[in-house]
Amino acid sequence: MTNFNELIERRGTHSSKWDMMEAVYGVSADDGLPMWVADMDFRAPDCVVDRLRAATEHGIFAYANNTDEFNGAIQWWMRERHGWEVQPDWIFTTTGLVNGVGMCLDAFTQPGDQVLLFTPVYHAFAKVIRNAGREVVECPMPQIDGRYVMDTEAAEALVTGRLRMVILCSPHNPGGRVWSVDELRAIGDFCKRHDLLLLSDEIHHDIVFDGHRHTPMPLADPSITDRLLMLTAPSKTFNVAGLHTGNVIIQDETLRARFAARMSALNLAGNSLGQFALAAAYSPEGAVWVDQLVPYLDANRHLLDETINAIPGLRSMPLESTFLAWVDFSGTGMTEAEFLKRVEGDARIAVNHGKTFGTGGAQFMRFNFGTQRARIEEACKRLNTAFADLQ
Repeated sequence: MTNFNELIERRGTHSSKWDMMEAVYGVSADDGLPMWVADMDFRAPDCVVDRLRAATEHGIFAYANNTDEFNGAIQWWMRERHGWEVQPDWIFTTTGLVNGVGMCLDAFTQPGDQVLLFTPVYHAFAKVIRNAGREVVECPMPQIDGRYVMDTEAAEALVTGRLRMVILCSPHNPGGRVWSVDELRAIGDFCKRHDLLLLSDEIHHDIVFDGHRHTPMPLADPSITDRLLMLTAPSKTFNVAGLHTGNVIIQDETLRARFAARMSALNLAGNSLGQFALAAAYSPEGAVWVDQLVPYLDANRHLLDETINAIPGLRSMPLESTFLAWVDFSGTGMTEAEFLKRVEGDARIAVNHGKTFGTGGAQFMRFNFGTQRARIEEACKRLNTAFADLQ
């Protein structure tokens, strides 16, 4: 059994999450708790560390070709863990999934085109879209029974002649929804009806809690594969985001040819260490590690939720997936500046500001609970103290 309770010192290791929280949020790394950047504080599984150790001990970091092993590991993982049969020629390697989003925008849209987001949603989407000279179109999601739902009827009013693509976050970040098959089909129908491409970012698909099951988009709606761009990666699951290795998986031959042409024109290829890590992670040993990780994260989730929901005016959205709690502060009646001061100033916890996730996020904050239990317990104590006057 992996000891997820082991405290691992990350200060001074060039960690964005730990070493940048003072510069970004004014929370000192000396006694602050970083609950913002979406990486975890656990070591990657031994199978990954051993594979990377062997590579570094060999000492030669030259051109490598492990395409068959790399693609085979992806095929095995998607089949065994998600019931999805992937062919090796569908797989493209990108420098992480944000790069994968950027590459899809570059290959399949033009400057001035519009891209639809159901907000609030992962903040990097809007950033990459705007940086590429495309226009973000936001469709705010309503809540039903405290959970987000995608409103395709409202999206109908946003369709223009310039709308080219929909980006879907499945499972959803930051709301933690595992979309139902019916919901996924509704998105597929919307895209088919308006001749739109669908980019489905499924990076969180391995961290799903009991009672829920993630369905890959091509299984939910096989009829959409002629317009579907699938994005997957081991980075969130195995805490290897810094190796910047992701996959764009394209079943349709015509779309695949267009994407391959842009990859070739830019001479892009994955790095060998990231590919070695993926091949080691997507294995029976990696699967055992994930099956130990998810219950640990689930217990962290319950502990944090119990604390937050006991504070009057605060509500943590019930999560079905991810290690990222989405906390609503609107019930406090406080301004954003007031509750930020309590969380960052008084509790000394660095968190993501909800407004960066787009329309609908302004009264929220995102808390990363992918850390050791002792740190979650400390965060709970600090939050109780910071909001003691409400209790």
